[in-house]
Amino acid sequence: MKLIYTLLGLIVLLLIWSAIDPFEYFTWFLEVSPAVIGVLVLILTFNKFRFTNFVYVLIFFHCAILIIGGHYTYAEVPLFDWLQEAFNQTRNNYDKVGHFAQGFVPAMITRELLIRKKVVNSNSWLNFIVVCIAMAISVTYEFIEWAVSLGTGEGGNSFLGTQGYIWDTQSDMLYATIGAILALIIFGKYHTHQIDKININ
Repeated sequence: MKLIYTLLGLIVLLLIWSAIDPFEYFTWFLEVSPAVIGVLVLILTFNKFRFTNFVYVLIFFHCAILIIGGHYTYAEVPLFDWLQEAFNQTRNNYDKVGHFAQGFVPAMITRELLIRKKVVNSNSWLNFIVVCIAMAISVTYEFIEWAVSLGTGEGGNSFLGTQGYIWDTQSDMLYATIGAILALIIFGKYHTHQIDKININ
């Protein structure tokens, strides 16, 4: 429980920092909303379903990525401006970190739900379904970005964040897919071990 309260406190502090003089408040609201909604859902369902500490830590890092991106906008994060210059890149690639996490973290959340709720029993089908759900989440987010951009015009450009790259939407979905696959490859066994510990207790 101590870890959960610590992570929650850090998210609140990050939100306060992020809300102080962001690049643009409308974009800030759009970027941090998924983190805020996600945390609220976790709080409301905490007594009914508690994830492993491992997944809560991953969720914290995903929230941090969203909140930092909301403060600067994804195209203006200073560290990635420096990387753009240092490695002669054509754009600020912080958004690719965000979309990688958008596949990586939801994959672990989905995996835990499917295993603990006994929705899928076969490991091979489990991995396939987890990746498909992570891809669906990524596609849905791209639909939302598109709708916001169409509905708000110039106000949604920072949220869309293409930076003039015509394949931005496709590459965003690719990064999310790669994130989901790598999450399963790198942390699948460890995650199963963490779930087993909960089942034993």
